[in-house]
Amino acid sequence: MGPPLIQACINGARPPAAHPALPVTPVEIASDIAAVLRAGADGVHLHPKDVDGLDTLDPDAVDAVITAARFVLPSRPIGVTTGAWALRDPAARVAAVRRWSVLPDLASVNWHESGSEAVTAALLERGIAVEAGLWTVEDVREWAVSPLRDHAVRVLLELPEGIGDAQVVILAQEMLDRVRAVAPDIPVLLHGEAHSAWPALRHALRLGLQARIGLEDTLRLPDGSVTPDNAALVRAARSIADQQAVDVGLPEQDDSAS
Repeated sequence: MGPPLIQACINGARPPAAHPALPVTPVEIASDIAAVLRAGADGVHLHPKDVDGLDTLDPDAVDAVITAARFVLPSRPIGVTTGAWALRDPAARVAAVRRWSVLPDLASVNWHESGSEAVTAALLERGIAVEAGLWTVEDVREWAVSPLRDHAVRVLLELPEGIGDAQVVILAQEMLDRVRAVAPDIPVLLHGEAHSAWPALRHALRLGLQARIGLEDTLRLPDGSVTPDNAALVRAARSIADQQAVDVGLPEQDDSAS
């Protein structure tokens, strides 16, 4: 088993005022991607933004940010959101995806959202890999019976904010068991939000799952202090991963290749 995959989720649906280092414009996002790569990230998940700094699926905005991101990240995966908060009407989301000209490698689809299967089908038509975002046990159940289930290249198990360390372990295991029952070989990325972000990352690494960290999921470092930027979060995550690797005798991440 090699070093764990750690994805940087660099902005999320947060508005620009949420943190002074939150990347919003294509130039800011590209600069931040370069920084998180140096810090040890293996890939990036980003949310394209409009002129007000709010999430959008507008083709011009998506094309601009993916063009900028690809310049600094030519050979590692770039993922984007298709969250319904960016465009409420499912038909409009499908139409937007079909008008993208510069394509990301991946797009996450939240399975509980209306129109998730139609959005998934549109992404697959464009050759964009789909990550199934599963927020609850019920989401796992619905994904498990979907005719598009086996087209997902990865499952994102997304744990809620208001749970403690023990609840992270319990809920993650229940969701993971249900995923493995129907798709035993699919890659799984486990992550939390706010208070559950670091417990979820540690648990993901213990289980040998993929993990992620960034300003989308938390504004704080493991010690509770406010992070200066995404790179500091990724460095902290990589440090945790390296320490766990030492504990079990695995090779540490070689940051010189980042």
